[in-house]
Amino acid sequence: MKNFREINPLELNESVFRLIGKEWMLITAGNMDSWNTMTASWGAMGELWFKPVVFTFIRPQRYTLEFIEKEPGFTLSFFDAKHRSALNFCGSHSGRDCDKTDATGLTPFETAAGSVAFEEARLVIECRKLYSQDLNPDHFLDDSIDSKCYPNKDYHRMFVGEVLGALTSQ
Repeated sequence: MKNFREINPLELNESVFRLIGKEWMLITAGNMDSWNTMTASWGAMGELWFKPVVFTFIRPQRYTLEFIEKEPGFTLSFFDAKHRSALNFCGSHSGRDCDKTDATGLTPFETAAGSVAFEEARLVIECRKLYSQDLNPDHFLDDSIDSKCYPNKDYHRMFVGEVLGALTSQ
């Protein structure tokens, strides 16, 4: 494993809007024996239930959903721009059909809590699941969301994860 330094999540000084929405992230779930990762650009970070948390959203057809439902934890990995092609690949190919590490050159490692992250990441956030719920279209207050984001009616499952720790390579 490369040289990561553990930091207090409260010390993160980065724009969540840029990290998630512009730079993207890999959501990874499972353990070193069996895992999958997917690219995501929707999510959030904040405070809930007196805990630092992340919100992730996974569509029902994504292979990663099977893994995040089985395991207690998951990671969010953020990368420098030079790894954008790896994130593009992980967002457009299923782990059911290929080995994403072979295709991208990313190197998985086991975190302290037994989850999977990547040595090439510049920031890893390790999480423990606290809550999950399927999005319900009856609760959209803006009708355009359903037609624009869900033409196939494949509504995301939301996961709230407690942030257990953060690792940085910088």
